[in-house]
Amino acid sequence: MGKGAQGSDAAVAAAAAAGAGEVEENMAAWLVAKNTLKIMPFQLPPLGPHDVRVRMKAVGICGSDVHYLREMRIAHFVVKEPMVIGHECAGVIEEVGAGVTHLTVGDRVALEPGVSCWRCRHCKGGRYNLCPDMKFFATPPFHGSLANQVVHPGDLCFKLPDGVSLEEGAMCEPLSVGVHACRRAGVGPETGVLVVGAGPIGLVTLLAARAFGAPKVVIVDVDDHRLSVATSLGADATVKVSTRAEDLESEVERIQAAMGSEIDVSLDCAGFSKTMSTALEATRPGGKVCLVGMGHNEMTLPMTSAAAREVDVVGVFRYKDTWPLCIDFLRTGKVDVKPLITHRFGFSQRDVEEAFEVSARGRDAIKVMFNL
Repeated sequence: MGKGAQGSDAAVAAAAAAGAGEVEENMAAWLVAKNTLKIMPFQLPPLGPHDVRVRMKAVGICGSDVHYLREMRIAHFVVKEPMVIGHECAGVIEEVGAGVTHLTVGDRVALEPGVSCWRCRHCKGGRYNLCPDMKFFATPPFHGSLANQVVHPGDLCFKLPDGVSLEEGAMCEPLSVGVHACRRAGVGPETGVLVVGAGPIGLVTLLAARAFGAPKVVIVDVDDHRLSVATSLGADATVKVSTRAEDLESEVERIQAAMGSEIDVSLDCAGFSKTMSTALEATRPGGKVCLVGMGHNEMTLPMTSAAAREVDVVGVFRYKDTWPLCIDFLRTGKVDVKPLITHRFGFSQRDVEEAFEVSARGRDAIKVMFNL
């Protein structure tokens, strides 16, 4: 009996050792064709000395993810082969490279999704978001982060303080767009701000403008529900507008009346001819318009009128050096992104399909979040 027991113990020990040696298969949501996502294995690259391996815990759906799903392209970025989707993310460190000293296993981190070259003139000049060799999560041909685990440079992983959730950490990505826009536009305590478009980016831009000290923010949109959300988030006034160009003049008058003073900065978070025309016409002489959204590749705009009033126009492409400030805004309570997370899903095939359907449908969906 004793021998049999010893034999049984040995077998159990051997099985346990074999199990301990098994490597978990990393699964990810792959965009394989128009309107087709499949959860399939995703082999991670080797961990470099300055990399970390992160277990994803929260991943949000961005409008660009939905656009890739529908069209398999955005502008000149074309999905030519299956690609892992997702780029708004946060997770927990599971392994660190030998050269990573500021992070340890178990740290909760928010990930900045773009890896620049650090050699070109833009990177050296501090505007690394313009790097022509940027490797950005879920921008073809580079894979994204809607996966069990990803490998990412340690210096693009930012530790979350106690009191800031992983979902909030994932929201640093869209919030970064608003923060970068406010920096580009020079928003501050003496700036009357107009936000055109109350979608997810318009709403985070509203929150960012408030955090930058804007004393009054007016937001406009075509949708009553989005405007009610903007009011709940702290907009001083909202104006419902139409998509008709012939309504522009009367709408500008209503917008300026709602502000009650001159509009110093307008941030177009939609990027259509009508929305950009609204921003240009509503802004005071000598003011600034910032184009944040990219709805149309080409627009017809009243540029002569804007030039005669010396209205400056600046563009926004992604962001740079925003994660530390975003995290500080979240830590101090200057920004609360939690109300923007309207829907949550797990990470099954059904969950992924339903989550993207909800996000694409819009309506009451603002930010759809995966909890992995």
